[in-house]
Amino acid sequence: MTADPQWRQRVRSFAEDRLRPLAAEMDVRERLDSDLVKALFAEGLMGVEIPERYGGAGRGLWETVATIEELARVDPAVAVFADVQNVLVAGAVMRYGTGDQRRRHLPRLASGTVGAFAVSEEEAGSDAFAMSATATSEDGGFVLTGRKKWITNAAEAGLFLVIAKVREGDATPRLTAFLVECPAAGLTVGPRVAKMGIRATSTCEVILDGVRVGREAVLGAVGEGDVLAIETLALGKIGIAAQLVGLARGAMEGAIGYAQRRRQFGEPIGSFQAVQFALAEMATEVAAASALLGDAVRAATGGGTAAERLRACSMAKLFASDVAERVASRSLEIYGGNGFSTAFPAERFYRDVKVGKIYEGTSNMQLRGIASTLLGAQGVRQ
Repeated sequence: MTADPQWRQRVRSFAEDRLRPLAAEMDVRERLDSDLVKALFAEGLMGVEIPERYGGAGRGLWETVATIEELARVDPAVAVFADVQNVLVAGAVMRYGTGDQRRRHLPRLASGTVGAFAVSEEEAGSDAFAMSATATSEDGGFVLTGRKKWITNAAEAGLFLVIAKVREGDATPRLTAFLVECPAAGLTVGPRVAKMGIRATSTCEVILDGVRVGREAVLGAVGEGDVLAIETLALGKIGIAAQLVGLARGAMEGAIGYAQRRRQFGEPIGSFQAVQFALAEMATEVAAASALLGDAVRAATGGGTAAERLRACSMAKLFASDVAERVASRSLEIYGGNGFSTAFPAERFYRDVKVGKIYEGTSNMQLRGIASTLLGAQGVRQ
């Protein structure tokens, strides 16, 4: 099974017509174009899997992956903006939300509310569950306190999915997920972090200073936030793998077009064997990364054990990050000096690609996860 080809073409046309003319400017301004954000919602690209009864497109994970990939082929920053919305926030609400939570939040997420997933902290990156943010039970609800770091979509978000440790009496703190609507008293979004790449999308600190929420804000069950986070972030690896496959494909296609246009020594540079072989190797690696991505989607949608799903998702993300980095680098070199200038998209792809080995789990964390499924957790040194 693969994504509906008509859906993929629809997203590709949107990316070419609406996104490409804005990509370079948004990178320079470090801001998403507000009209583009509205168009993403209007086209159904921010609620791909949200059921139609809630205002979404009613598609599946294959179409979500195709959406992220096609957007990344033009602008990886917009792709990760849509990825967080679809995979991490809306996806979690669909899987773990109560009927009331789905009815309240899904129509908003489908029509104009941006979501953000707030897990990471200053001392809780790869060791995500070392977080210090707390939720204290009080007056029939909870009071959230803590600081979340590197939160994608934070500047635009109207809904935060926050993971915090619930403290109730003398019991051991338990990780729990909360849906926190913004604005909220005590919730502050810090300045945008200046970044090397994916600059159009926002990354900010989120400060929780006594934010009060009712028990109806708990997503899933109290104490089950670790399971929710692990399963949601496993799908998040698929989203990032899709972004990286799309980025690699966009960089490669740009290099192919340039090799056909650029002439040296009286002929197109694409007639030189060195350029031909570089493009051939790129195409082979992109095809292999795409195949692993497909394997991960099949594992996520077709059952199998938790270990098999983890391995497939981690392999897809690990390999796609390696391939995308190589392809972005070699594509830039085919442009020669032009690749080093901002007049061509090669340098933006090159800057955007590096974070692929960092977020949604560093490459070392992917290797560790894959090894744990091969050897068993006890066979992997902690």
